[in-house]
Amino acid sequence: MLDWFASFGGWAWIVLGLVLIGGEMLAPGVFLLWLGLAALLTGAVVGLTGIAWQGAWLVFAALAVASVLIGRIVTRRKGEEPDAAQGLNDRGRQLVGRVFKLEATMTGGEGRVRVGDSSWRIIGPELLAGAEVRVVRVEGATLVVEKA
Repeated sequence: MLDWFASFGGWAWIVLGLVLIGGEMLAPGVFLLWLGLAALLTGAVVGLTGIAWQGAWLVFAALAVASVLIGRIVTRRKGEEPDAAQGLNDRGRQLVGRVFKLEATMTGGEGRVRVGDSSWRIIGPELLAGAEVRVVRVEGATLVVEKA
């Protein structure tokens, strides 16, 4: 099998690279792309230098590792996520900084505030019903508030 593969020279690597890149379309994940690029480059090296199949495999291994590492750097997120996505699955974090109106007087530093169709437990200074409060931070399922 290796003799058959080696008999095609650099073209076998180029075909393998195209198959891997095509496989990326069937199983997206941006991994086969980097291996496909390494195979294409290996085909170019084999075509230009005529190295034996053992050397071609070593070149492919080195290029595969290098291309995957470069791919990770290229596709890595830059800085932090946008603000809209930061609290995507953390509803409490989305509420920090928002202002709400108390429906009932806070007693003992505790109360509740309505957010949309849900009610949240809040802690903060004792305030009368109708006062506006700003969410400062979230502690578990409790919102910590201050007078707005």
